[in-house]
Amino acid sequence: MTDTHLAADGQVEAELIVGGMTCGSCAARIERRLNRLDGVAATVNYATGRAYVTHLGGRDPAELIGVISSTGYTAELPAPPAAGDRSDPVARALGWRLVVCIPLAAAVIVLAMVPAAQFTGWQWVSLLLAAPVAIWGAWPLYRAAWLGLGYAAATMDTLVSVGVAASFGWSLYALLFGGAGRAGMRMSFAFTFGQASGQTLYLEAAAGVTTAVLAGRYLEARARVRSGSALSALAGLGARTVAVLRDGTERRVPVAELATGDLFVVRPGEKIATDGEVAEGTSAVDASLVTGESMPSEVGPGDQVTGATVNMSGRLVVRATRVGSDTLLAQITRLVSQAQGTKAGVQRLADRIAAVFVPCVIGCAVATLGFWLGTGLPAAAAWSAAVAVLVVACPCALGLATPTALLAAVGRGAELGILVKSAQALESAGRIRAVVLDKTGTLTTGVMTVPDIVAGPGEDEKEALLLAGAIEDASEHPIGQAIARFAAERFGSLPSAGPAVTGFSAVTGFSAVTGFTALPGAGVRGSVEGRVVTVGSPRLFAELSLDVSPSLRQAADTAAEAGRTAVLVGWDGQARAALVVADRLKPQAAEAIARLRALRLRPMLLTGDNSRAALAVAAQLGIPASDVFAEVRPEGKVEAIRRLQADGIPVCLVGDGVNDVAALAQADLGMAIGALGGGTDAAIGAADLTLVGGDPATAAEAIQLARATVAVIRGNLAWASGYNLIAIPLAALGYLNPLFAGIAMSASSLIVVGNSLRLKRFHR
Repeated sequence: MTDTHLAADGQVEAELIVGGMTCGSCAARIERRLNRLDGVAATVNYATGRAYVTHLGGRDPAELIGVISSTGYTAELPAPPAAGDRSDPVARALGWRLVVCIPLAAAVIVLAMVPAAQFTGWQWVSLLLAAPVAIWGAWPLYRAAWLGLGYAAATMDTLVSVGVAASFGWSLYALLFGGAGRAGMRMSFAFTFGQASGQTLYLEAAAGVTTAVLAGRYLEARARVRSGSALSALAGLGARTVAVLRDGTERRVPVAELATGDLFVVRPGEKIATDGEVAEGTSAVDASLVTGESMPSEVGPGDQVTGATVNMSGRLVVRATRVGSDTLLAQITRLVSQAQGTKAGVQRLADRIAAVFVPCVIGCAVATLGFWLGTGLPAAAAWSAAVAVLVVACPCALGLATPTALLAAVGRGAELGILVKSAQALESAGRIRAVVLDKTGTLTTGVMTVPDIVAGPGEDEKEALLLAGAIEDASEHPIGQAIARFAAERFGSLPSAGPAVTGFSAVTGFSAVTGFTALPGAGVRGSVEGRVVTVGSPRLFAELSLDVSPSLRQAADTAAEAGRTAVLVGWDGQARAALVVADRLKPQAAEAIARLRALRLRPMLLTGDNSRAALAVAAQLGIPASDVFAEVRPEGKVEAIRRLQADGIPVCLVGDGVNDVAALAQADLGMAIGALGGGTDAAIGAADLTLVGGDPATAAEAIQLARATVAVIRGNLAWASGYNLIAIPLAALGYLNPLFAGIAMSASSLIVVGNSLRLKRFHR
């Protein structure tokens, strides 16, 4: 992302790569500095090495780069993620430094720990071997600590560099002035400071700690690239070139040259270059790379297809409808980037702790040195304990505990077709106890059909259907479109229904409608050829005091008992016919309910349909009548969610339509069926999570992933906190040699990162 984006609902306006951060306290310091600017709201993520700005306050990103630079770090606008590019320049630089340091440090450690290897003059050889490691190898640590000192800030580098310098400096003093340089001197290795004296050397600690820290940071950098690889993986999904049809000629051009409206050819085995509509051909399309769903779908002329999906069989000619940053893949990429830039509440607490951690550790080390000197312990022993305190403390583990887990979870979710809008969404999903599912389009296919029409006594079925089709042709509701489609298919050329119904449009086949009005959750009204026609639910007819004959009431009751919807058609104050509209349950609907129950969640049904139709569907899915909300209008959906929340039940709503938007925003967690599943842009925008495909069972997977993420975060925080609470007192009491303190410190961060990477293996 090299440009800026308008902030809406926390969307990132600008994203910057920040260099030079070595621990969570660095990120906290940069974040505080940015947020002091008027109108600027930013978060800095140590795990991703990026600053995410949600409000620029009228400033240019270049100004923010200057602010970050003034704090001693570097910043730049990122280039778009390259396909397959998972390299990290920081990791490469650390790798080269390790190539030199590892053999030198290993030799120094062997000489210090194995008395049999200590030949005459071994201590001077150790000095020659340790010096390059403690000076050149540790130079990035010294440099970062010095820069921090210039800005009155202490970081992890301060602790480590002081520890390494103290160990090397003491050893140099002991060799030159303390008697450690005499010929024949021998030294045995000890885990504690009990045997420390004026002749004790800590060259193995200086070289070993430096190498351990460099190795730990190298592995951390590699692991962070793995945990945050979702963006580069997404970038690799898209096609690189496309066969465009222009002037009747097929030419292969870069995808970037594709324009809206262009026709392009997709042969079997090729990726579809961009979002579009099939103009010619039929084929099976594999969308698993985008949705995580393994079953291919059949497409033909008029069907929508998505960029980065794979054409499995026939040749397709597709008309591009969205290109570049407007495609679904581009939107997914932005959403993943935005989610990686957010912080969970628990992470903010960890950041505040990390900000004061380093000064506290320095104070503890000074107190340790003073205490042991005051007890009469040899200076070398007191020095050893103080150095161990500095080296063993690890704010990195605390700073990495939450963001690495979130990075891995967001990336794995994208692979499974679960798009996470923010870290808070994962936290909320872990607390959910009830899942309310919208019926139409979520549990059902949303593709309505009209299997039957019942005319009232003495009424003309053709006239009623043609008038209903004319009204509903102006509606966007799935039921309305089904009625219009049924009328067109039933009568083909749509002949006139009689003298009162004339003048049908040559374009649409239906008469022109005037005064069209949509009544949300109830029906539609409009004037056709001078008649005010009402098409809607029996409840609407009752509210408007329109007469409904007993036969039509019976038809509506019979349809409701069968789990279908009856739509009445009327004019001149009377219902004239009943259209029976049916929607099929999705094949995965029953599995979705079973999975939610297996997670000890309470599945509930929410619909605007009449209660009998809703209860019939609920009975098929095993949802009790007490957990069914029927005949609910859009504002009633919000009230239903509020009632559950008032009872102390954290609620998740799964929906797909415009009429679900307010309820999705009200719910503790909103899940939207994505564009490939028929969801609307409004619903997707209001939701916290988006299920890219149309499988409602993915809702259970999303909650499972959230629970796993929360469990990993808790484990990471427990380890990071417990490690420091135990390790620092042990070091202060003299039970840790500085060398082992350095190894433990690096291992603690790696344990946290490794635990987070388990989420990359999360499976259904």
